[in-house]
Amino acid sequence: MADGGAASLTQDPAARIRVSDEVLERFPTFRLRVLYAFGIRNRPSDATSRAWLREGASRGLAALGGMRPGEHPHVKLWRDAYSAFGAKPSAYPCSAEALIQRVVKGGADAVPGINCLVDAYNAVSLAHLLPIGGEDLDRLVGPCVLRLATSRDADVDAATEADAPKPGEVIWADDVGWTCRRWNWRQGPRTRLTESTRNAYFIIEGMAPALTETGLDEATRELAERIAATVSPQHQQMVRVV
Repeated sequence: MADGGAASLTQDPAARIRVSDEVLERFPTFRLRVLYAFGIRNRPSDATSRAWLREGASRGLAALGGMRPGEHPHVKLWRDAYSAFGAKPSAYPCSAEALIQRVVKGGADAVPGINCLVDAYNAVSLAHLLPIGGEDLDRLVGPCVLRLATSRDADVDAATEADAPKPGEVIWADDVGWTCRRWNWRQGPRTRLTESTRNAYFIIEGMAPALTETGLDEATRELAERIAATVSPQHQQMVRVV
């Protein structure tokens, strides 16, 4: 672990965040970094975090260069992955596409502030056009695994039958149930980041070859810098999972 903002790149000895063999076999170009932040003091959105969102929106638009979001190489590979497990990308866009689409339609202020941690990862997601999510580490029960849903997941953490994961859908799930539906499309409420969160983890996802290992590391380090600047973590740890 490293102090504050100087996040070190290491292996995860506890393996709290894992990717199942079945997902790696079906999606061998998937790449994942996890950033842990310990001893944080999250707080409501402020002028700094909202400025990050505007900056991220501007950088995302520049990266598009006039393309539609779904045409960008990062996003296109996610669309292909979603189609491969049976999710229609136009109905269920990955989180990065959903964010930048809001900006395309509504301008640089279209993504609202939520709290400093959420604003930080949304800003980096917009800037790099990568799916990034954050969760409360203390609310996890056991490891959190990226895996294929089964029929046993249908009644767990689902508010309605319509919310239930479909067998074969890619989900993040711990020992209680799913924490994120359709890979990174929608996070569940149980592990969301709040102002009472003290220990968090962030999932930074990409698909090769559109995204390089260096590009994924750069986005992760930028997020670590944002977190260090706003919520005063005691330690951060950056983990290369795959």
